[in-house]
This record gives sequence, C-alpha cells and structure tokens, in this order.
Amino acid sequence: MDILIKDLMRTNAKSRGFLLTLFLLMLGTTTKAQVGHVLQGVGGVNMSMGGAATAQPLDINGALLWNPASLSKFDGQILSFNAGLFFSDPSISSTVPTQNGPFSGTTGDDRGVSVLPALAYVWGKDESKHTFGISAFGVSGFGVTFPESQDNPITMPQSSGGFGHIESDYALLQLSFAYSYQLTDKISLGIQPNFNYATLEIGPNPLAAPSQTLGYPNSDKATAFGIGAQIGLFYDSGSGLKIGASYKSKQIFNDFSFNNTYLDGSEAPGVDFNMDYPAIYSLGLGYSMGDFDYALDYRFIDYENTDGFKKSGWQLAESGDFSGFPTGAVQGFGWQSISVVSTGLQYKGIQNLPLRIGYTYSENPIRDEFVFMSSPATAVIKNAFQFGFSYKLNPRFSLDVAYHHGTSSGSTSGPLLNPTPDSAGGPWNADTNPTGAIPGSEVAYDMTTDLVVVGFSYILGR
Repeated sequence: MDILIKDLMRTNAKSRGFLLTLFLLMLGTTTKAQVGHVLQGVGGVNMSMGGAATAQPLDINGALLWNPASLSKFDGQILSFNAGLFFSDPSISSTVPTQNGPFSGTTGDDRGVSVLPALAYVWGKDESKHTFGISAFGVSGFGVTFPESQDNPITMPQSSGGFGHIESDYALLQLSFAYSYQLTDKISLGIQPNFNYATLEIGPNPLAAPSQTLGYPNSDKATAFGIGAQIGLFYDSGSGLKIGASYKSKQIFNDFSFNNTYLDGSEAPGVDFNMDYPAIYSLGLGYSMGDFDYALDYRFIDYENTDGFKKSGWQLAESGDFSGFPTGAVQGFGWQSISVVSTGLQYKGIQNLPLRIGYTYSENPIRDEFVFMSSPATAVIKNAFQFGFSYKLNPRFSLDVAYHHGTSSGSTSGPLLNPTPDSAGGPWNADTNPTGAIPGSEVAYDMTTDLVVVGFSYILGR
C-alpha cells in the first residue's frame, strides 16, 4: 500500500486537476426523488401519483407545481402542508492505474436524513371565474457527505492525490403566486410568477482553480436569487377526459459568490458561478371514470440551454504564459436535455380512503464523456415507484401519505479526467483529448432513494 500511495503522490499535482470535478459527481447525491436536479413531485398526493398532475389536478400542490391553469377546479379556501423525510443510499467508486496495477475503492454516503417541506394555499369563490394560489416549495435540492478514506482513490486525502472529505449542500426554495381564469366552462388559462432563493456550499470547491501546494479550497455557503414564470392551459371535457399543457420558463439567477478557504485555514481566491434553473415543458392527459382517476404527464427539461449546465470542460487561462491551457477549474456540468414520463392511478372505491400508485421514468442527463465532471448518477434516478393514500377525517380535513422508492438502475460511469497537458506528462490535449480522460481509469456512481411524505389539506371555507 505504501508503494501505491507513493505512486499516487507523484501524480498529486495532476490528480488535483482531474479530481476537482468530482464534486460535481456528488452534487446531486441527495436528489430528493428527482429527475436531473428537478423535483419529481411535491406533497403526498402528487408524489403518490408519480408527479403527474398537468391534466389531473387531484390536489392544489400538484396544480401549483405543474399547471396553474388547473386551479380552476378548486373552490373555496384550501390550505395544505406537507413534510417529507428523505433517505438515500448512494456510493461512489473509482479506479486509477498505478505501477502496481489498478487501484479501486468504494465510499458510501454519510449524510443521514433530509427534510422536505411544502406549503400551499388556494382560494376562489364558487361560481367565480377567478382562482388564486400561493405556494412555497423546495423544487430542487441535493447534498452529499463522503468521508475521507484511504481505500478509494477519489476520497483519499488531497496530500495523497485524492479529493479528501467531500461535502455539498444545495437547496432551492420557490415562492409562487398563481392566478387561473376560466375562459369557458371547459377551458382555463393560468399564469404564475416565481421568486427563487438558492443556497450552495461546496467542499472542496471544483469551481476554483487549485493551488499546486494547497490543493482545492472549501467554500462558504453562497446564496443567489432568481426569477421566472409559468403559464398553463387546462381543458376539462366534462365527460372524464382532461388535457393540460404548461411552460415553466428558465429561472434566471444572479451568481453564487463563493468565499474560499484552503484546508490549512488560509484564505483562497473567491469565485463566482452562475447556475440557473432549466425551462420545463409539460403535456398531460387525465381521465376520470367512476372510482378511477388516471394521469399521464410528459416533461421536457431543457438543461442544454441553461447556464451552469450547457458549458462543459475546463476553464482555460486567458492570459500569461499558460494562456489557452486548463486552470483546473470546471466550466459547468455539460448536461443534455431530458424527457420524463410520469403516470399515476387513483382508486376511490373505499369510503374516505382513496388509494394511489405512481411511476416515473427519467432519461439520464449525463453525457458519457462528462460523467466524472458532471456528477454522474447523483442526479440520476431513472425509475421511481410510488404509492400512497389519503384518509378523510371529515369533509374538510384530509391526511395524505406517500412513499417513494427510486433507483438509478445501475451505475453511471466514465473516465477520470486530468487537465494536465500532455506536454507536461498529462493526458490533456486540446485537439485529441480535450477532457483529459485518463486511460484505464473510471469513476462510477449509483444510488437508491426512499421518501416518506406526510401532509394534510384543510378546507377553510367555501
């Protein structure tokens, strides 16, 4: 093992460059039942339907999240509060070539339980064409805690060529004000301005260029504010069939401004990074017959045109002797846009106890060549299964419960990357190897997620 450590230490300067982006490999680790880094659903009812609600508004949370036009289906004053407990079992593995052969290891997450709150309120009078709503949802969030370990190249101490203790914490709170207008007895139009607040903390920080002697710094918690909107259309035939469509615009944020500190406690240069929230296009079908309500949603999440996600690769020095060469800081995730399908079924044949099942399928936003650089499976839950129920204590009060289990359905893997130029003994070449892929190396990530949501809805008055 000592020989192996010496091998790794000899390549320490190079390793810092390619290990920088590992942080992006962990960014989505506690992705809270997500597709990419977008929340799959919100609240007990919507989550138990797989997140499908664009054309089947079973509760106000799903309507406010996916199609504000469908608020026209609700009368009176309705208050809803939900809280979820999120559990995940992610692991990160890596392999590097050494003089003694491949060295591989796996590290599990040590983060624990996360809490997901959701608050919504809708009001409108009977017979009125106007319905209003307000919501405060956590629409995106992630975090990881991978402890330092000598048994995994990625999590070895920085002094030994690894990334050391890896930790991140991201949260996005969206405050929305919705308005729905009933154009006819069958068609409604909705609009919803969104105001966003996000926090991000990273350690080590791969957005900063590393010091050759002090390695990568850790960041403090940075904040950013964003704004966007959502519009929607909703059609209810009155005979069971419903159709819905919505467009949630890109949520545009100001930069995260990180104050960085090296591991020895000394101050490191600060860095700014812009990460917007992608535009989302949703189409939905709903059908209700007797004791059954069925919902089917298709979503397109446009990562490729979103700051923070559309760029990829290494930042290049713009001046000096090393102009045109990588600095060791990452430009962005390099994610591709994805399609998501959600479906759910509700059965109301048991008095005061509607039952629901749901399923969600998501494409993988991570390109093969940027797996290491772009947080491979931390933001990949390909298959998610849900079930839930509501218990109506009385005509006004309902208790809502949901359970979610998600899986990445195998590992997302790709090569480790090293930005050291080939002229200095590294693999990076602007023409033949622009990512700096290291032959014989690999980083892989897989995970499962479990979420229990408990909430209530209360009709204050009609």
